[in-house]
Amino acid sequence: MNTQNSNQQNKAKSKSIVLVHGGFVDGSGWAGVHKILKNKGYNVLVVQNPTKTLPEDVAYTVAAIDSAGGEVILVGHSYGGVVITEAGTHPKVSGLVYINAFAPDKGESVSSLIANPAPGAPVPPILPPQNGFLFLDRAKFAASFAADVEADAASLMADSQVPWGVEALAGAVTEPAWKTKPSFYLVATEDKMIPPPAQQAMAGRAKAQVTEVPGSHAIYVSKPDKIAEVIRRAADALI
Repeated sequence: MNTQNSNQQNKAKSKSIVLVHGGFVDGSGWAGVHKILKNKGYNVLVVQNPTKTLPEDVAYTVAAIDSAGGEVILVGHSYGGVVITEAGTHPKVSGLVYINAFAPDKGESVSSLIANPAPGAPVPPILPPQNGFLFLDRAKFAASFAADVEADAASLMADSQVPWGVEALAGAVTEPAWKTKPSFYLVATEDKMIPPPAQQAMAGRAKAQVTEVPGSHAIYVSKPDKIAEVIRRAADALI
């Protein structure tokens, strides 16, 4: 058994996983996922994309890919899905993992994907832009973004929001990586930021392998074991 575990860890060390966060948050939310994957022997990098503009966020992600050893599994949560869709054409990227994320087609952006919500779909409590940036209403943050996150942690997330640039939301994808790279998609079935039916539609369009898990928009924080398992399966399948 020890020999088997050692072989698995040696195999994992040849693979790199790059984690890309979404809007309103920073890379610290990946802490639980990062710990699990590192303990499994994977090389893991977390991109601190500034979420000001899509080109800038893609540049930060490409820099991480360039610095990673070996082939890369690129993982994005929420708006991070837009970033990996654009950055994932990088030749070192073997596949994409979308964690309840936007997966735009050519010419699409977050702005276009959320422009016509389905009747009855939850409306995220996004406040009016301030100097070109967006915030969520702090009083409604937990219920909409992090309903299954421990209360103190959800409160900290609400109070430490990263301003999300309106330009980033409007950033349109040029060549979707999912058209040429294998994709995996985790649908958070209790997400109140990106409706689950929209997640399913984007996953289907990308021909992604889908896993459904009950959880909020911040499922990557609340259930890191489930997220790490999806990423691990993708890494083992693709590299």
